[in-house]
Amino acid sequence: MDYKETLLMPKTAFPMRGNLPNKEPKRREHWTENNVYEKDLERTKGRPTFILHDGPPYANGDLHIGHALNKILKDFITRYKSMSGYYAPYVPGWDTHGLPIETALTKNKKVDRKKMSIAEFRQKCAEYAMKQVETQREQFKELGVRADWENPYITLKKDYEAAQIRVFGSMAEKGYIYKGLKPVYWSPSSESALAEAEIEYQDKRSPSIYVAFAVNDGKGLLQEGDKFIIWTTTPWTIPANLGISLHPDLEYVVVQVNGNRFVVAQALLENVVQELEWENYEVVQTFKGAEADRITAKHPFYDRDSLVMMGEHVTTEAGTGCVHTAPGHGEDDFYVCKSYGINAFCPVDEKGVMTEEAPGFTGLFYDKANKPITEKLEETGALLKLKFITHSYPHDWRTKKPTIFRATSQWFASIKDFRQEILDEIKQVNWYPKWGETRLYNMVRDREDWCISRQRAWGVPIPVFYGEDGTPIITDETIEHVSGLFAEFGSNVWFEREAKDLLPEGFTSKHSPNGHFTKEQDIMDVWFDSGSSHEAVLQGREELRRPADVYLEGSDQYRGWFNSSLSTAVAVTGKAPYKTVISHGFTMDGQGRKMSKSLGNVIVPSKVLKQLGADILRLWVASVDYQADMRISDDILKQTSEAYRKIRNTFRFMLGNLDDFNSKKDALAAKDMEEIDLFMLHRLQQLVRDVHESYDRYEFSPIFHRIHNFCTEDLSSFYLDFAKDVLYIEAPDNKRRRSIQTAYYEILVTLVKLLTPIIPHTTDEVWEYIPGVEEESVQLTDMPKAREVEGFTQQMQEKWRHFMEVRDDVLKALEEARVEKIIGKSLEAKITIVPEDEETKSVLTQMDHFHQLLIVSEAAIADKDEKAEKYRHTAVKVEKHPGEKCERCWVSSDSVGTDHNHPTLCERCAEVVSEHYDK
Repeated sequence: MDYKETLLMPKTAFPMRGNLPNKEPKRREHWTENNVYEKDLERTKGRPTFILHDGPPYANGDLHIGHALNKILKDFITRYKSMSGYYAPYVPGWDTHGLPIETALTKNKKVDRKKMSIAEFRQKCAEYAMKQVETQREQFKELGVRADWENPYITLKKDYEAAQIRVFGSMAEKGYIYKGLKPVYWSPSSESALAEAEIEYQDKRSPSIYVAFAVNDGKGLLQEGDKFIIWTTTPWTIPANLGISLHPDLEYVVVQVNGNRFVVAQALLENVVQELEWENYEVVQTFKGAEADRITAKHPFYDRDSLVMMGEHVTTEAGTGCVHTAPGHGEDDFYVCKSYGINAFCPVDEKGVMTEEAPGFTGLFYDKANKPITEKLEETGALLKLKFITHSYPHDWRTKKPTIFRATSQWFASIKDFRQEILDEIKQVNWYPKWGETRLYNMVRDREDWCISRQRAWGVPIPVFYGEDGTPIITDETIEHVSGLFAEFGSNVWFEREAKDLLPEGFTSKHSPNGHFTKEQDIMDVWFDSGSSHEAVLQGREELRRPADVYLEGSDQYRGWFNSSLSTAVAVTGKAPYKTVISHGFTMDGQGRKMSKSLGNVIVPSKVLKQLGADILRLWVASVDYQADMRISDDILKQTSEAYRKIRNTFRFMLGNLDDFNSKKDALAAKDMEEIDLFMLHRLQQLVRDVHESYDRYEFSPIFHRIHNFCTEDLSSFYLDFAKDVLYIEAPDNKRRRSIQTAYYEILVTLVKLLTPIIPHTTDEVWEYIPGVEEESVQLTDMPKAREVEGFTQQMQEKWRHFMEVRDDVLKALEEARVEKIIGKSLEAKITIVPEDEETKSVLTQMDHFHQLLIVSEAAIADKDEKAEKYRHTAVKVEKHPGEKCERCWVSSDSVGTDHNHPTLCERCAEVVSEHYDK
């Protein structure tokens, strides 16, 4: 007889290899055709809602690894919530306005916007944006992200723009919107104002100059010809200088050097001496800053005065304590000059070019003007020192080019008017990580106004009309009418019609007695677009609500979407638009470097999907601490694939051993099960509890590591391994065999459900092979809840915990015996265990079949054995078993040959074969 035929070896059609790149697209197609997402929404309707509001990615270009990370994290959450007692619809969105789309058309697509109207150009922008949305939508689907993909929110859609106008109108009605002239971040490369959220800091090499301003009216305090020393790294702003700011409370000194008298702050004198390399100097006078108020000095090369003013912004951190003040190029400068009745003066145009108001430098790009201006200062004897420094400088985050401060007339949202309400709301929100609260709080605390106007074509127009006298007109009536027009025709109607055709019929205003109106040409900051989504989407969609439960984006969104959403929501409703904010870090390469094409270290999601599959990428996302910066590389993904393989093989092994198991007919009640199987179910409940806690805390790496460890250590290295000797060898209906299968079934179903939010393609595939499950997809089931294992007492828990420690002792002894060539495989071993204490002895004597649990052929307990090696709880002696190896079960036994019909089998195997296979 071929005894192999009598073994109950695992049987399953579930493939060992995942072949994910080929199989996942078919599975997603199946989900779509069978409306699995819609069925899950229908299944969970009526439950408490859980709303994760999608922060809109920008509709331009293919997805990068950060996009993939973000959407996969969101998918973990919404999938888990829908399996945990919630109705969790997920509406994806896209941000579609702004400069990058204009640039893509004019530079990449060679569209000549000068040859078309604004409305025509905007139409091309819209068409381009929608193509990008379509491309990105398909790429997001390939990640296995479940969402209402057919009905996303898109910021260029009519209903969205109409809602945005209502947000603007509501803020204007409360007095939070105003137009004013003040210096703002200006991007010459974009030819537009920027908000703080659009600024990033990069190193820049700049000229550092010390300049003398000679006093012409010292007001009895200073002599004519005394010189204030200023320091600046922007020589191009010297033509715009209208004053010098001193701090009223600082001590200033007059220093005599080589026949000159210079004024600097006393606290900075040593620094100035060092920088200007003065050898012999003498302090001849000391005065408080306030005493020099309204002294005048001469501009270094123009025929005008520079007024000495008092400014609280002056510090002793750097420079001279005498601050060059150009009200058109600095916020502090602007406010100081305003308090002295001096208007902003800005001799630089929107392209960053010096105007006619800067004689001698007209037509020069501001950065190119640095050199001739410095030469002019040297020529007039005002330049005291020139050197170059590298310092952190604000850049336009879209074009990556330097910005300037430039006074222009802009529309602002006055954050300071409701800042305290925002700060109060920040404290009501849950923050993951906790430092997010401090970060946003500090940003808002220091914020004055938000510049919301942009001098571009592609965006939502600012819905303001002007009367004949130039007065801005924003009323409830005009806002409601414009919102209605946008809802019907889209915002392009603003550029297609004259002002009179955009106003309500019969509209009149005291500011336009003749009925002539004009309209604003600027558009809104794109952050106002996305920041209005709480109104346009959460309030605008029946299945959603405000506040959302979660906003989840990259940590750069504290200054972006988290900030703008909070500002507009508090302004309109008095409440934050979110209950919880989660932020994630950025993806780095395997060495912790930023990804760049030049370094060749960019990991592209589409490439990962083609080579490894979406579930590998998803498993990587689950394996990292996403709240910090994360590393990803081909090697790291290879390690993730290895972890995936172990989990998959665990599923396959259990499926193979359930081939002849009917969960309704063969499953045993807990009272009939073996203790070891109840112990494993107890371990499973601990796992379920831990996994739920981690999901609820939005921590996914503990889930990955806990489940991976359970599969490799609890299952593969122990339970699945020793159980082969029962599952393969015993008769099909053997009670011990059915007990293990009962446990296997629950473990398998539980693990598949726990992992479904993370690797849904794989778990859905496994689900198809589990005998007896009724739901068409595991996605249409609920998460298992931790339970007490019936009949498994606290005393049993302690016994099995102790046994597992004894097992560690035995494994060490077996490994040492292998090294010493006493045995090969552990089944060749006979072990003698000498308990070190009564508890260990008691535990071992209570164990049935404990040689099987230790995967040895024989295990005995002895009170004493001089040759046994001492370990933690026991002394263990390992020797080669003297018996014959059974041909069927491979256990060495003295009973091999005792059955004459089956002389190569041990007694146990001979009995099973005789009873079930001899017939």
